Amino acid sequence: MTPLSAMTIRVLPEQLVHQIAAGEVVERPASVIKELVENSLDAGALAIDIEVEKGGAELCRVRDDGMGIAADELLLALARHATSKIGSIDDLEAVRTLGFRGEALPSIASVARMRMISRPRAAETAHMVAAVDGALTGPAPHPHPPGTTVEVRDLFFNVPARRKFLRSERTELAQIERLVERLALSRFDVGFRLSSSRKVLADHPPARDERARDARVAAMLGDDFIANAMKLDYEGSGLRLHGWFCLPTYARSQADQQYFFLNGRPLRDKLIASAVRLAYRDVLFHGRHPAYVLFLEMDPPRVDVNAHPQKLEVRFREPGLIHDFLFRTLERALAETRPTQSAAAAIPAARADWSLARSGFPTNPYPLSPDPSSAAGQQVSATDLPCSR
Repeated sequence: MTPLSAMTIRVLPEQLVHQIAAGEVVERPASVIKELVENSLDAGALAIDIEVEKGGAELCRVRDDGMGIAADELLLALARHATSKIGSIDDLEAVRTLGFRGEALPSIASVARMRMISRPRAAETAHMVAAVDGALTGPAPHPHPPGTTVEVRDLFFNVPARRKFLRSERTELAQIERLVERLALSRFDVGFRLSSSRKVLADHPPARDERARDARVAAMLGDDFIANAMKLDYEGSGLRLHGWFCLPTYARSQADQQYFFLNGRPLRDKLIASAVRLAYRDVLFHGRHPAYVLFLEMDPPRVDVNAHPQKLEVRFREPGLIHDFLFRTLERALAETRPTQSAAAAIPAARADWSLARSGFPTNPYPLSPDPSSAAGQQVSATDLPCSR
């Protein structure tokens, strides 16, 4: 090993810089899917088709019907720190999109073989660009419907040390399945389909009404979750908290059914977890965990989403207010329930036999057969609940 005193300072090759930076963005195949799907959602997609092979190590392909990318911007999309989502520090302080740093695509392209085909909705022709080990080719005309397809093959083929740390195919696929569940819960208006080796693993049509949203939640978390869930929708202090929270009688032995979303972004946050735990403290036995799917909406400038490389953590401008709002809202909502209450009779969506007529992807994706006789789910009306200011 060269002594430190003998080493000289030098500028790293650009490709090596990208591969080092990729370590912050691309941890495993699920990381690739996350970044690509978030781009699709930011592009206004209403149908997203995800295909993987060998747990995503051999192939990750994400296809959407979003707005697409112009031919003269395709190569720019693979440049580091190139983005259409922010243009100034003011934009950064009020981020409304899931992605914004312009790092995902170039980072993925530096550690895999990538093809990207895109056609804007108003364009007559799609174009394709390719990236292999830092070398870019294109754009060239290519057949494709309006929208974008990003194909990532042979992940970490040029970084064998990273590839060795991938888990088994089954483990990596399970990570992708859980990710797609979170994404599908975050955006009920979007259809998601996941397949592996041409076998469909998950197919979630857009949930356009209350009954369909109940059905999507039940498909992922089970009929028992919906049967024991209460609905909450409360606004105060410029904040809105809505979603499903389960009765204490449905407490879990592990925190495996806890989903929280901030402005549509899946979130893992100690402040959030603390507030929810405090709300349930008097109604749960020690060692038991509540189950919930909750959404917090607030003005983007009140939260800093640029606090974590993978955007899983945030910084609130007013953490005390957020904690108090969540705690008191959930505590009062729980106080209005009874230990023996069951939502089963009022929320039949979990047991509904859905008729899903499929059509070609991506135009008119996943049409849903409506049922005008469906009943609305049980809801806790929190309109008059006091909220600490």
